[in-house]
Amino acid sequence: MSPASDLLAHTLAQADFHPRLPQQRRLYEAAKAAIHQQQLGAGNKLPSSRDLARDLGIARNTVIAAFEQLAAEGYVTSALGSGTYVADLQAHSASMRGVGSAQQSANTAALATAKGGASAPLSRRGEELTAFAAGPRYEIQPFAPGDADFSSFPFKLWQRLQNRIWREARADLLDYGQSGGYLPLRQAITEYLRISRSVKVSVEQVMITAGTQQSLDLCAQLLADVGDTAWVEDPCYWGARRVFQARDLTLHPITVDSDGMALDEDELATSPRLIYVTPSHQYPTGAVMSLARRRELLDVAVRKNAWILEDDYDSEFRYTGRPLAALQGLDTDDRVLYMGTFSKVLYPGIKVGYLVVPPALIAPFKSALYDLQRPGQLMVQAALADFIALGHFTTHIRKIRQTYGARRELLRRTLVAQLGPQLSQSVTISSEESGLHLVVELPDRVDDVALEKLAAESGIQVKALSTYYLAPPVRRGLLVGYAYVTPEKVVYYGRLLAAVIQSGVR
Repeated sequence: MSPASDLLAHTLAQADFHPRLPQQRRLYEAAKAAIHQQQLGAGNKLPSSRDLARDLGIARNTVIAAFEQLAAEGYVTSALGSGTYVADLQAHSASMRGVGSAQQSANTAALATAKGGASAPLSRRGEELTAFAAGPRYEIQPFAPGDADFSSFPFKLWQRLQNRIWREARADLLDYGQSGGYLPLRQAITEYLRISRSVKVSVEQVMITAGTQQSLDLCAQLLADVGDTAWVEDPCYWGARRVFQARDLTLHPITVDSDGMALDEDELATSPRLIYVTPSHQYPTGAVMSLARRRELLDVAVRKNAWILEDDYDSEFRYTGRPLAALQGLDTDDRVLYMGTFSKVLYPGIKVGYLVVPPALIAPFKSALYDLQRPGQLMVQAALADFIALGHFTTHIRKIRQTYGARRELLRRTLVAQLGPQLSQSVTISSEESGLHLVVELPDRVDDVALEKLAAESGIQVKALSTYYLAPPVRRGLLVGYAYVTPEKVVYYGRLLAAVIQSGVR
């Protein structure tokens, strides 16, 4: 047996060497590894396919197929009547360095930086977008704001609906969504929005997207150019900020008070292309935009030829009375694009949302949704359409609304009891009966970021209100989620949180 055969046989005899791969692929991987590790050096002659097959006890065709793959990828060279030899990979690398040594050096330096240098090789925009690192901050932990209790999702019912769709074996549901989404789902959403949110909408105006982030991104791409101004609420939902920054828009923060976005002469002197608002339940403060402010905003949009992006992210979670009517329902000039999502009411990973566009924008948005996003998941959309049409959606909302409302009240009572009357003058707990979080507002002198970190040491994932501001923050506080916390944990962690707040306020 030749040294090369012996080396390859030893490698293939190892039980943990790609045990699930076909023998042809295992031989290829063994030879490639030996070449990379220079156990088979450049210029070494490999055994003939007949000899190697005999030495390894495998079929000759298996060896030939492995040799052909190695040759195709440049690891070996062969000539008729001469044999098969290991290629000189180092010579190829040297020739590449000679052709473009400056470029090679730059690439090498960038790679070294990426692997462990002082900074990642990102653009300025990339560094800005990744600085926030929202993902690690929003893991499911007690009191994380914005998280819904998707453990209560009716899994078995959903599975039955999906199984029925799959049994129908409809090939059209395996394609991209070419018409703005699955028609029965768009019809169901249309009726739902008309009845529950007073949205003026036809089926043609509804586009199915992969959620609010994609809806916002589509609006930013189609309605604004690089450098255009976007008015955003201050404090503002971090996801909207990231989308607009990624599209190189200029953000102009506008202060939010108890009546929503507050426009003054300085703001009115600017000319926005987009205006992003959460009027029914401002995120994160919870303020509800007054009727006067809504009418003013609609008037401004017409005068400045701007588009209003209405994010109605949690209208289902209003615990007293009916959900508030949408701003879009007041719009008589077709300046509002209305968006919502199923990720909050069903489960985050469903990644299905909807965007209602004015009639004049139907054709371009439908075309761009297909050309830019290649939407799919029609099987999921079909199951969701049945889920709504059969009444399961309404039942599910009613159930979780009761659950979340009870948890919210329990959290409020726990915090009030633990904080005591001595802090009632300096600490305010939001009283809005809606949403998935409440705000514990703190005195201006309190460092809410420090309290956020202190709470994290106790296993509590609250968020500092000041971190949501673009301009210097005018309010301090903590966002406390309650949806994904059982009643027992609400009380336990509520007491821990109250102790953290007391330590920071006193």
